[in-house]
Amino acid sequence: MRYSLAACLVALMVVSSPTPASGSTDASCRDVDVPVTVLGHREVVHGSLCAPTGATTVHLLIPGSTYNSAYWDFPDGRHSFRAAQNAAGIATFAVDRLGTGRSSKPLAVTLTAFVQADAMHQVVLGLRAGAHGPRFSRVVIGGHSLGAAIAAVEAGTYHDVDGVLLTGMTHRVNPVGVAAAFANFRPANLDPKFGLLHPLGYLTTAPGTRYDSFHAPGELVPDVMELEEATKDVFSPTEAVDGLGVAVLLPFSLLIDVPVMTAVGSRDAAVCGPPATDCSTSETLHAAEAPYFRAPLRAYALPGYGHSINLAPNARDYYSAVSSWVSQEVGR
Repeated sequence: MRYSLAACLVALMVVSSPTPASGSTDASCRDVDVPVTVLGHREVVHGSLCAPTGATTVHLLIPGSTYNSAYWDFPDGRHSFRAAQNAAGIATFAVDRLGTGRSSKPLAVTLTAFVQADAMHQVVLGLRAGAHGPRFSRVVIGGHSLGAAIAAVEAGTYHDVDGVLLTGMTHRVNPVGVAAAFANFRPANLDPKFGLLHPLGYLTTAPGTRYDSFHAPGELVPDVMELEEATKDVFSPTEAVDGLGVAVLLPFSLLIDVPVMTAVGSRDAAVCGPPATDCSTSETLHAAEAPYFRAPLRAYALPGYGHSINLAPNARDYYSAVSSWVSQEVGR
């Protein structure tokens, strides 16, 4: 692994404040603002760091398009990837991508998957340096959908992590499913949740479309959909262009040199089914994705659900599969 002396500088620049955990684990959680420099500008990546006592491994968790860090610790109390990993002894740092949540909101056109990956690299340095309190000897970078593309770019570029978790992403997308999802995107400043003063260039989902875009044909749970609408966020189209074009279509994943886990819903319309990836079982998913990786690969297909598997009724099975993979392949 190659680490920069910049880690020491990062450790001096981070501001953090303690907050209570939102789930029922023994982890201690705090809000953290990480100063980063991208394209010559100082920005801030905000996140929530939750660390069980003695944890030496941390998940750096990147949400997908129109999501923020709430995706990893959903406020319904039933769907918390964060709490499940903390209960397994693994720390988590769930971040808001630049442009979302409580992170800085640069001009939308300046945000690309490579810019986001640069910011995440600086976050990794801080986690290793103990900039936020605990010093972690192992970092697993993980992402969902667009966040997975960013994680792949970061790991393949900087070689600074010990494992990579990719969810909601395969290397053969379903054009019909992707087109259907994109048809539901609208300018964020025309959405009542964000208002006319929201920075131009960001997109979000049209009201009432998130089940069809991200969950179908999984079970429709009304309170989950209500919280989906209440916590939805934005993305910049320029993130998706190189996220899809580089991380998925090239594929950049061949540059990753640490263990990888890929996890999708078996009925994810964006990446599964003819003419895309056979996600019907974990075995077929592994067979389809293995040619795109040189690193050891584990695959998991969550039965019966669509794109946003963190919020599936049976998501705990996937949470457990991830923590087992970290224990067996990455260590903690």
